[in-house]
Amino acid sequence: MACRPQLTPVLRRLARTASELSRQASRPQALSLARTAAAAGGSRSLSSSQPRPFQPTPARRKAEDDFTSTKYPGIKRDDRFARLTPDHVAHFRSLLGDSNSVLIDGVTDAEAAADDLEPFNSDWMRKYRGHTQLVLKPASTAEVSQILKYCNDNMLAVVPQGGNTGLVGGSVPVFDEIVLSMNRMSQILEFDDVSGTLVAEAGCILEVADQYLAARGYIFPLDLGAKGSCHIGGNLSTNAGGLRLLRYGSLHGTVLGIEAVLPDGTVVDDLSRLRKNNTGYDLKQLFIGAEGTIGVITKVSIQCPQRPAAQNVAFFGLESYEHAQRAFREAKGQLSEILSAFELMDEGSQALVHRVTGFKRPLESTHPFYCLVETSGSNADHDSEKLSTFLESVMDKGIVADGTLAQDETQLRALWAWREGITEALGHLGGVFKYDVSIPLAQMYQLVEDTRARVAEAGLLDDSADGTHPVRAVVGYGHMGDSNLHLNISTRRFDPRVEKVLEPFVYEWIAKRQGSISAEHGLGLAKKKYIGYSRSEGMVRLMKQIKGLYDPKGIMNPYKYI
Repeated sequence: MACRPQLTPVLRRLARTASELSRQASRPQALSLARTAAAAGGSRSLSSSQPRPFQPTPARRKAEDDFTSTKYPGIKRDDRFARLTPDHVAHFRSLLGDSNSVLIDGVTDAEAAADDLEPFNSDWMRKYRGHTQLVLKPASTAEVSQILKYCNDNMLAVVPQGGNTGLVGGSVPVFDEIVLSMNRMSQILEFDDVSGTLVAEAGCILEVADQYLAARGYIFPLDLGAKGSCHIGGNLSTNAGGLRLLRYGSLHGTVLGIEAVLPDGTVVDDLSRLRKNNTGYDLKQLFIGAEGTIGVITKVSIQCPQRPAAQNVAFFGLESYEHAQRAFREAKGQLSEILSAFELMDEGSQALVHRVTGFKRPLESTHPFYCLVETSGSNADHDSEKLSTFLESVMDKGIVADGTLAQDETQLRALWAWREGITEALGHLGGVFKYDVSIPLAQMYQLVEDTRARVAEAGLLDDSADGTHPVRAVVGYGHMGDSNLHLNISTRRFDPRVEKVLEPFVYEWIAKRQGSISAEHGLGLAKKKYIGYSRSEGMVRLMKQIKGLYDPKGIMNPYKYI
């Protein structure tokens, strides 16, 4: 039977790894996850508190990326929309002021504004790039209302934008739509430390909100790798899931109320602070996951749970996906009320993190699969004992081949870095085709294997360091507790041949198994034309009717969603 003395050498190795992380964190070429994993005393996150952490310089962006309109010639600009003129800009200046901090004008001086506009035109994956010539940064709901009313009256298309950390092209323009940035609406407005109700503006950065709550003994019920940049309004608009969904549920359950502005300037005043409010239609739910297509969320009221006094993490290797499923069943049974995360990573994803960072791995040997289990509770000794007993049990049963437990905050965050660092590591190696999907658990990883085989059969895969084929790796990881897989195809460059091999193959595969083509990232531009693989014609028709009711002129985030 595996026992604590057998685990001790592994814990010593982890301690050495944490020390190495601390030494390497000062290297300028290291990923930001190194700084996070090595720092003690803060909440875990791969990102810093600075916005737009993964943006290349404008010069690099222009050299590497084509415009979305060029890459997708089938998408045509809607002729109903007006083109911006200096008179339009002058009106917006009368509303917001002349400062570059409130308005970026490329209409009257395109050359001078080009570099300032570029981050708002482009997504961090270097896949989508628009042509906006005007960015507006309102500071209040009243200003949002005035802007949208004017745009609606003058048929000017608008793209609401938060932290711009999305993965499906939903937050950047396709053509010359106005970008409505929520950066200046970032205040926390109130907090009830008895009920745990937080009210904040939509532009509040997720990490800022979580740190504010941490100082008061509470926790934001959502956690993402991009928490240092993403906005809570954007989180709602995409119905983000993240790492805490297993424990706290989705935003559809934790959001108590919203304030939003419709395209005609009407303010939707539904900022309830109550957990129970059974009076009429629950209209706020329409805005959660709507991706800014029916209006702009300006304020949020959300139920925040008490922050766990103790967190513990185990990281272990497994020899097959079947063993990973057995480990998950054991975790639900043995850890039950304190289980807060159960994450799955394949060897390919961990090899990429290792290649980019150079960090020593948590385990001595490699394995086909790895799982990270987190517990959150009120009694550190009790929870640690329970997690240790669980790890000993699954090792004794032959489910887990090797494992380690974090002994302090630094080690805990070092282990999380191997999961949270995957996205950034993929980004450092070139382009990425990302698929965020839900699949029945028993078949979840089969999609990765079938996709890898298809790409290899097409002669597009070469995982050598100096390979010339466009695809360098096909990897899978995700939230096993939610049946949510992140299928990632790492490429040396974006190549239309790769996209043709992947789509609609991936979506057809998912549809045959009654899965969802979007688990938590949304539809955006990337998945708009594929919604029929997850939704019936009748459901899509109802959605379009809702869109037509709230946005009859179609100015809100056009060319996307449905």
